[in-house]
Amino acid sequence: MTTSPGPSGTKPLAALVAAVAGYALMQTLVVPALGLLGEELDASPTWTAWVLTAFLLSSAVLTPLLGRLGDQYGRRRVLRWVLVVQVVACAGAAVAGNIGELIAARAVQGAGLSVLPLAIGILREALPADRAALGTGLVSGVMGVGAGAGLVAGGLIADHTTWRALFVLGALLAAVSLLLVTAWVRDDGHPAGGRLDPAGAVLLGGGLAAALLALTEGPAWGWGSWRTVGLFALAAVLLALLAVVESGRRDALVDIREFTHRPMLVTHLAAFAFGALSYVFYVALPQFARTPHETAGYGFGATVTGAGLLMLPSALVMLPAGMSAGRFPRRAGESAPLVTGFLVCGAGALLLAVAHGAAWQHLVFYTLVGVGSGLVMAALPQRISALTPPSRTGTANGLNNIARTVGGAVGSQVTALFLTPGAAGGPVGDSAYGGLFLVATGIGLAGAVIAPLAIGARRDTGEPTATAPLPERA
Repeated sequence: MTTSPGPSGTKPLAALVAAVAGYALMQTLVVPALGLLGEELDASPTWTAWVLTAFLLSSAVLTPLLGRLGDQYGRRRVLRWVLVVQVVACAGAAVAGNIGELIAARAVQGAGLSVLPLAIGILREALPADRAALGTGLVSGVMGVGAGAGLVAGGLIADHTTWRALFVLGALLAAVSLLLVTAWVRDDGHPAGGRLDPAGAVLLGGGLAAALLALTEGPAWGWGSWRTVGLFALAAVLLALLAVVESGRRDALVDIREFTHRPMLVTHLAAFAFGALSYVFYVALPQFARTPHETAGYGFGATVTGAGLLMLPSALVMLPAGMSAGRFPRRAGESAPLVTGFLVCGAGALLLAVAHGAAWQHLVFYTLVGVGSGLVMAALPQRISALTPPSRTGTANGLNNIARTVGGAVGSQVTALFLTPGAAGGPVGDSAYGGLFLVATGIGLAGAVIAPLAIGARRDTGEPTATAPLPERA
């Protein structure tokens, strides 16, 4: 891709930041309004939860496929179509007449997760080499800022207007992003081309959907129920078939060598760990903050908006932290941003495990987690870019995002196990939160331990390098 006007590619970067920010905001904007949705659409909590579940499942299924389409036929072209779909899906959600229509619209909105791998692929070619890492850190940081801002904005909008305004805002953001991308991001100069891989798409999508559905519904169905066990078994069978089918294809959606190549496999495992760690806090911190102290002996009795405000500073620091990931001194090593990010996340989690009874402790210690999160979110796509050829950047980043999504599903269910009341009912004890934060500490330390293994090595010398990507298929 040739660069857009301006020596530094500022305009394309601004357009891509807007696209990622719009998706990130919609990712969490609806979370504070779930209770209101159930009341106004006369839906049970189970059906209301599917507003999030459908979004999660479709994101997992569509992101790697759309990333691959971008690699093959032009990332700008696919990104524009994704934004068109977002406008239509958000508008459909805004006028939904029942919970089924809203769930369907949210499932379509899940395609929006692909804006991140598509944007990173565009930046790799649109920006000068010395600014590519900075741009990647910026869009990755914006993902975190938008998600945090969505938790606060969703509560404010739902409290003072109507839940339909949430999706009107989403449609407007997607429309503005579409105009900016059309005007400022130029066409890919040399898309890779190739054939579609429908068999790979069906097997990957089916396997991920079965696994995520089992993780999401396991607590309600029972982890030993035939439905849960059956879905996990189905996921295992479909993903095993995927490995067999893809190993013999030239234009495979999933390059199996990426999972036998240690640095790439570790990069995906790091994304999984980060997703699990993040969702421990996404679920636990708001629940702790909203718990009335007079009934449970802990908590702040905060409103939904107040709980979101406690988490907002953490989201805001992700942006500068992510941008700094590309500026680590070379002597610190290529793994330094990823190792440092996980260690800082672990430190913040440990501090919360030790002391979490006051609001200022949540504010300060979770902001520390935000600094580490910004570093990790920027370092992961940098590792992907270092390990893959340009023709697979979108696909590989899509798979990495899915690893993070699956990790998030696991993290949310682990958190739910800790915070589920016992037979006596009522709120869980404060020690459950301390235990959860210790789990997050352990995940952070594990991420820091495996991070150095994500560095590529020349097969002839064994020296770490960022210029030894997986070879192109013949």
